Amino acid sequence: MTREHTSSPGNGARRKAPHRKAAGFHGQIAEVDLRLLRVFRTVAEHGGFAAAEVALGKSKSSISIDISALENRLGLRLCMRGRSGFALTAEGRMVMEATNTLFSDIARFQQRINEASGTLSGRFCLYVPDNIQIHGETALVRAIEIFTTRHPGVFLDIRSASSREVEFAVLNGQASAGIMLNPRHLPNMHATPLFREELHLFCGMRHPLFSMPEDEITPEVLSQHRMIEVSGAASSPMWEGIRPHLTFAAAAENVDSRALLILSGSYVGFLPEPFAQPLLRSGLLRRITLGGLELVTGFYFIARPSPETGLMIDIFRRILEEAC
Repeated sequence: MTREHTSSPGNGARRKAPHRKAAGFHGQIAEVDLRLLRVFRTVAEHGGFAAAEVALGKSKSSISIDISALENRLGLRLCMRGRSGFALTAEGRMVMEATNTLFSDIARFQQRINEASGTLSGRFCLYVPDNIQIHGETALVRAIEIFTTRHPGVFLDIRSASSREVEFAVLNGQASAGIMLNPRHLPNMHATPLFREELHLFCGMRHPLFSMPEDEITPEVLSQHRMIEVSGAASSPMWEGIRPHLTFAAAAENVDSRALLILSGSYVGFLPEPFAQPLLRSGLLRRITLGGLELVTGFYFIARPSPETGLMIDIFRRILEEAC
C-alpha cells in the first residue's frame, strides 16, 4: 500500500518557513542608534555613500557597515545600493522622516534646557563665503572668539560655501546661520550688516591691457575686452554708467575662480583688494584704475530662527553687534 507522504520535523523534507515581516524596533534608543541615524541622514541628504564621505569623514566601506548595522537594528531595508545607484526604499523614506523629527525634538529639548539653565549647548552650524578670511580681523572673527569663550558647551561647525549655497543652507535649515553678500529680502530671514568689501578691476600679465599706459585705458577701450560677470550685489554710481557697454564673456562665482580667469590673460575682472595684493606684488596682476572705478558690496549675518536654534542665533547676533 502506498502511503501519502507527509512532512514532519523528523523527516528530511522540510517545509520552507514563510517569510515573516520584521517585528519592528524594540527597546530604548541608545547613543549608538543616534550615531547610526546621523550617518543614515547624511547619506540620504547627499544621495549616496560616495557623496557623504567628505561630510562624514568616513570611507564608503565604513559608511556601508554603519548602514547595515542600522538596518539590522531596525529590521528594515533602508536603501538600495549597487550598480543601479542609490535610492531610499519606502521604509527608508519613512525612517528618514522619523529621523528628522527625532533630531528636531532633541534640538528643541536642548533649547528648552538652555533657556532654563541660562547656558548654551548643542551644535551651531555657520556657513561662510569662500575666502572670507582674506579680510583678516573682522567682527566675525572677534564674535567667534567671544562666543566660544562664553559658551564652551556649544559645538561650533563652520563650513565654507558659495554665497548661493550659504543662502540655500539657511533657508532649508541645514545651517543655523550664514554670512553672505547683500542678501535678498526673504520671508522670515533676519539680516544684520557686518562690514563692507571694496572690489577693484584687474588684468593679468598676459592681457593686452597689462602694459598699456593708464591714460589710454578708457571705457571705450575696456568695452573691447572680455569681462567676467559681476554680481548684482556689487555696485557704484560710476559702474552703473559703464556696465551696459561692456562685453561679459565668463562667470565665476567665487574669488579663487575669478582670479584664475584673470591670471589666464583672457579676461578682465574685479577682485577684493586684500586678495589681489600678493598677486600685485609678484607682478602677476595689474590694477586698472579707470578714473577711480571701484565696486562696493557688504557682508551680512543671516538667519531664520526656529524653536531649535533661536536662542543661539540671538546670542551670536548680539555678540556680532557688539564686535562691529
